[in-house]
Amino acid sequence: MRRIGIALSATCLAATVLTAGAPTASAGPCTGGTGSLGSSASSGSSFGGTNPIPWLNGSDGGLPNLKGRSQAVAHLTGLDSPNDSVRRFNVVGTDLGIMWDNGSGQILTAFGDTVGVSRQPFCEGLLGDWRSNVLFRSTDHNLADGMTIDSAPLDGDRHAKEIIPSKKIDGVEMTTIPTAGVEANGIQYINFMSVRSWGEPGEWVTNFSALASSVDNGEKWKVDLTTVRPNDPLTGNGNFQMGAYVKDGGFVYLFGTPSGRKGSVSLARVKEADFANQIAYEYWDGHGWTPTVPAAATPVIAGPVGEMSVAYNDHLRKFIALYSDGSNPAVMRVADRPEGPWGSPDVLIGSREVSGMYGAYIHPWSSGRDLYFVATTWSDYNVMLIKATLP
Repeated sequence: MRRIGIALSATCLAATVLTAGAPTASAGPCTGGTGSLGSSASSGSSFGGTNPIPWLNGSDGGLPNLKGRSQAVAHLTGLDSPNDSVRRFNVVGTDLGIMWDNGSGQILTAFGDTVGVSRQPFCEGLLGDWRSNVLFRSTDHNLADGMTIDSAPLDGDRHAKEIIPSKKIDGVEMTTIPTAGVEANGIQYINFMSVRSWGEPGEWVTNFSALASSVDNGEKWKVDLTTVRPNDPLTGNGNFQMGAYVKDGGFVYLFGTPSGRKGSVSLARVKEADFANQIAYEYWDGHGWTPTVPAAATPVIAGPVGEMSVAYNDHLRKFIALYSDGSNPAVMRVADRPEGPWGSPDVLIGSREVSGMYGAYIHPWSSGRDLYFVATTWSDYNVMLIKATLP
């Protein structure tokens, strides 16, 4: 996750985008709107000036040539994606890709700050249409050749809508970024963070985290104010500004980290039937479960930990956690139980293989020796599917 700044003239994308079904531009007065991200931020660190257009950003738009135990399979988003996300959803660039099973045969995937072909090109250049988040749906079980996107919640012709609104005001609320998703009791939930401002790379300040819920498979979302966790270190809620979910034994486990990529991982759990009741959560204190008090949680994985995901892997017969550790884009730890102990980090993608990669999110239907997950590279600001071979 990181800040993106884009300012392009109309000629810059002529060869690649004008055939993509861009929204009709208006020649009327500029209204400001959400437009270009030239002075705003995307989900995470502060890498400025990035641009998701191949060749114009110094890359050829191809997949990274990973030389270790992982390999890039295909882009999910962007001009190089077989999903044709520009024409179908006006998604030229985006990041993250938090995935969960909706309980009805689909994978829902939530993305962070998103840009598309501008609706006001005379005001902001050809790229703009900033949305803090968008959502895709997939039923693809064959991931060997990529992940096919079937649909997305729309608010217009071929336009993926922002599902959780944000104020887009620096120092107040810059954006709202999904960090985890889960289905509980037939309802879809996204754990998101309200970002107040961006700092140095890997650092940002949140106002709070909270749950947004949907009863119609992601078309409409409602923020539940009773689930707000203010970014307050005294209460312990500051340790749960970002999240990762895994289900086990009738419980939903929440792995939490502070805002940024330098914190450690704390653990909470709640019975699935009480998922949206924050008072019902218990917190792992290193010896047992303490009810109600987030400050009781002690780290289960030492930092630095960036965006993470957790799943149970049938091949290993263990829980696995994927995250970036400040040096390597994707490391894995395993444990017999969510509360650990978690093993030593196992590097799936090393720092020498690719730079600027973040957000290792496990595909929920990937539970064999071939582990599929998605990640983002800041250089082209798009999401790709990756396969790693487990022991």
